[in-house]
Amino acid sequence: MIRLNSHPSGRHFLQIPGPTNVPDRVLRAMDYPTIDHRGPEFQQLGKKVLADIRKVFQTEQPVVIYPASGTGAWEAALVNTLSPGDKVLMYETGHFASLWKKMADKLGLNPEFIVGDWRHGVDAAAIGARLAADSSHEIKAVCVVHNETSTGVTSDVAAVRRAIDAANHPALLLVDTISSLGSVDYRHDDWGVDVTVSGSQKGLMLPPGISFNAVSQKAIAASAQAKLPKAFWGWEEILESNRNGFWPYTPATNLLYGLSEACDMLLEEGLPNVFARHQRHAAATRACVTAWGLEILCQNPAEYSPALTAVVMPDGHSADTFRKVVLENFNMSLGQGLSKLSGKVFRIGHLGDFNDLTLMGTLAGVEMGLALAGVPHRAGGVLAAMESLRNAAASQPALRAA
Repeated sequence: MIRLNSHPSGRHFLQIPGPTNVPDRVLRAMDYPTIDHRGPEFQQLGKKVLADIRKVFQTEQPVVIYPASGTGAWEAALVNTLSPGDKVLMYETGHFASLWKKMADKLGLNPEFIVGDWRHGVDAAAIGARLAADSSHEIKAVCVVHNETSTGVTSDVAAVRRAIDAANHPALLLVDTISSLGSVDYRHDDWGVDVTVSGSQKGLMLPPGISFNAVSQKAIAASAQAKLPKAFWGWEEILESNRNGFWPYTPATNLLYGLSEACDMLLEEGLPNVFARHQRHAAATRACVTAWGLEILCQNPAEYSPALTAVVMPDGHSADTFRKVVLENFNMSLGQGLSKLSGKVFRIGHLGDFNDLTLMGTLAGVEMGLALAGVPHRAGGVLAAMESLRNAAASQPALRAA
């Protein structure tokens, strides 16, 4: 007996804001046989990925690569630079900023949380004012999230650096770019960041499993004095091994194959083109949501995320029920609302290995799902997105040629 719908035809649309779709080039690269991680062939790979990933971070400084999730890289950033009881200034932009703060608590730090409303980015002026009041320099680090994955809000990291400098404060600047690296313009060196945290499974187009700390010389100097316990996470031994293309432990060899290929893809396209593509798709998505008559969670247009859009459900309607309808009918996954946004928003990921037609399929699935789930909306959002993309193509001859 044939069981209907036992396996949906076509590919699954993974439109959560990470993990993202892994391109075939990266999957094929990860298929290479595992090699000796102490041998000359691996050494060549190690040197290549350590050089290429610096270009993605837009830095001349070292980038430490861990076989871990982004959560591990959060911990590495804290334990390498701080000591028990150190005061850390953090800013509540959403679920992931809150989790980083909880980690600081667990590690024995003293985090001070500037409360936010989950609809706006970091207020650099508030950070500057707090640092200016800290005349004894008790605050040792400022921690912010560049692109808050739970809300679709991007913060101005350069403005945070200017605020720290204006306050003439020596605090380190630590930034989470887990959902922005490789999708949103980010400049570790130009913006004076001391530790940038990131992960593999979003804009870098890899499966989860490797994460990063890009580190300034100031951060490396601070690590020599930091007293929080660290062994696996310690930078010193890793950086020493990296000088020759190796790691002091067994690295995630096949994920590094994938990282090499992902960096090639980003650099072949050109980072400015990658960032412009994400901006184009984000603008088309917002045009679509606005045409539906639904509300975008981010309230400041200057802070709209190029990587994802969080959409507020109308009162009386569950975002999770809607997401279930979309999954069961169209084999598409949308991002759920996290913690206090649970059931109230759904998130459309438009980052990573993504093009115009992928976007149109995604938005068509959402629009059909809204109708099937009985969610109040206006028709025509997909048409509005198409118009946005056409206008973008008309204004950029290179897009027409491509």
